[in-house]
Amino acid sequence: MVFAAEADLLRQYGHTVHTYTVRNEAIDDMSRFRLLTSTFWNVESYRKVRELLSSFRADVVHVHNTLPLLSPSVYLAARAEGAAVVQTIHNYRFACLNGLLRRDGMVCEQCLGKVAPWAGVTHRCYRDSRAASLVLASSLLFHKIRGTYAKEVDAYIVLTDFAREKMVAAGLPRERLHVKPNFVDVPMRNAASSGRHALYVGRLSTEKGVDTLLEAWRHLEGRIPLRIVGDGPLAHLVADAVRRTDSISWHSWLPRHQVLKEMSNAAFLVLPSTWYEGFPMTMVEAMAVGLPIIASNIGNLAAILRHGVTGLLFEPGNAQDLSETVLRILGEPGLLRALSEQARADYQAKYTPQANYDTLIRVYERAIAIAGERSARK
Repeated sequence: MVFAAEADLLRQYGHTVHTYTVRNEAIDDMSRFRLLTSTFWNVESYRKVRELLSSFRADVVHVHNTLPLLSPSVYLAARAEGAAVVQTIHNYRFACLNGLLRRDGMVCEQCLGKVAPWAGVTHRCYRDSRAASLVLASSLLFHKIRGTYAKEVDAYIVLTDFAREKMVAAGLPRERLHVKPNFVDVPMRNAASSGRHALYVGRLSTEKGVDTLLEAWRHLEGRIPLRIVGDGPLAHLVADAVRRTDSISWHSWLPRHQVLKEMSNAAFLVLPSTWYEGFPMTMVEAMAVGLPIIASNIGNLAAILRHGVTGLLFEPGNAQDLSETVLRILGEPGLLRALSEQARADYQAKYTPQANYDTLIRVYERAIAIAGERSARK
């Protein structure tokens, strides 16, 4: 979604944008040896990207993902054709094989700051396979030793200050890490938050804190209805909660315009995740419609939400603290209105298409300048 949105945004401002994508389904037809070599250095990707770039003059090649089919060879292809290289980091893959900094239901930073993520191999963190984990760990080590990540990328985009610090700890150069959040284009609703129910939108899974959410609503004993939108491995727990109480309702899936309507009719959004998250688009969509947020005080959620200004934070995994936070927001109507107004103000300042475009272009200009300095030294 971010890849498509940024390409469309640039086109709207008059830039020529070419895209090159591959799909991981191709892995099914590849031998293990070919997959191994492609993860380290994909010769075909290098050739195709150079062919594409030779047909027009690209100022910037903006990469969103290289694993496993493209490989870092695309950086070298771009540089060989004179383009600056920008890489958006959507997860924590440079420091963690599964990209989540999470293992066995808990936050895990065992590999953060290490030369290579060998613990991730031991614990089969990539695709639950020791062999696949070894290949990925070896590839990360190879390119770290080679200097690929430090030398071949002119600018990295991270989504929050929190993510930047984790990437610095992972060994990426701080001066090339630029914070640019994701964006959404959502019109303002007519009034500040005045709904009479809470809302959860997301995957129904352990790391999303769904069990904490349901337990908190048992503590609340019907004080405020909860509407849940999403599906996932904990759907059976949600279905059971719906059967046991009239205060919880559930839609397994809704189209985006319906989700935005749900947000416009809610009192607040609950994000009870127990992992660091990437950059939840539901969070920005909520702020866009002036919907206050109650979120776990962890990782990027805490980096995005301003406690007491755009929402309230609670202790991750603590259902009692969540229920008490809900009671606080219900008991202070003035607070709810203030949070709603400030949520929309934060959206206008940080997460609109215009704000995003301005930041993106500054990153591109910096990357082009660095690439120019590099060429001048040759």
